[in-house]
Amino acid sequence: MNKHISWDEYFMGVAILSSYRSKDPSTKVGACIVNEDKRIIGIGYNGFPYGCSDEEFPWEREGELLETKYPYVVHAEPNAILNSTTSLKGATLYVTLFPCNECAKLIIQCGIKKIVYMSDKYKDNEYYEASKIMFKAAGVTCVKMDEVKVIVGGYND
Repeated sequence: MNKHISWDEYFMGVAILSSYRSKDPSTKVGACIVNEDKRIIGIGYNGFPYGCSDEEFPWEREGELLETKYPYVVHAEPNAILNSTTSLKGATLYVTLFPCNECAKLIIQCGIKKIVYMSDKYKDNEYYEASKIMFKAAGVTCVKMDEVKVIVGGYND
């Protein structure tokens, strides 16, 4: 029997693999943008901007704002958008965590029309509810995907 993974599994696997590049100790997020021809046109993960050292900037989640990661981290989705090689109009974004409201604005503005995501762990947060409201208004389709296994060295049962 010929075993193979689906396109969704393949591209989500790329997003998962990209998330492993993140040095964030609590939340690793990866993103993969694919055009209508099933070609990867952008990849990203959450981390600090170029020139901002992972060892010097904070990874903390709590405390005074400037002592936490939140004002400094670039999310996976904008990194994938910024790393894109061509127009994103009509593209699909595969991302390991449902996008926040700030990322949603960028996703909509650059023309991405479909989001495939794995985790929606912040679904009760109002910022993520705002994302869903904007996506619906802009005609962006959101699809939750079941967990995907990334196999290193080959495909197994």
